[in-house]
Amino acid sequence: MQSIEANKLIVGLQKELAKSGIVAEKLVKGLQELRPYALAEEDPTLTKVIRLTYEHIENTGTFNIPIPADEAVVEGEEIENDMDMEDFENKKSSLDYLLSLMLDAKNPTNRQDLMEYRDMLKNY
Repeated sequence: MQSIEANKLIVGLQKELAKSGIVAEKLVKGLQELRPYALAEEDPTLTKVIRLTYEHIENTGTFNIPIPADEAVVEGEEIENDMDMEDFENKKSSLDYLLSLMLDAKNPTNRQDLMEYRDMLKNY
């Protein structure tokens, strides 16, 4: 994100995640505070990812979305993921990775991963 305040919020969420793990109430509140910055930056993809993320955490109490795969997926092919999402550390790592993507959302590689997170959140 371009806003210093937004980046401080993201870094704060990452620190809280590292310290306390996935605490739904704190993460939802922080992401809800972050969303207006994405709206102000007129970034609809990031705005939607933030909303879908806090709604997902609010509904599930955790983060069940894996880190996107590195290789491109052929249409119609099943997505295989080595990550066992029952593992708490993997959930935490995936959410931390998503937050780090938000710090530099204009980067083309990060953008692609943000869109993959968006699609997985929508399909969850």
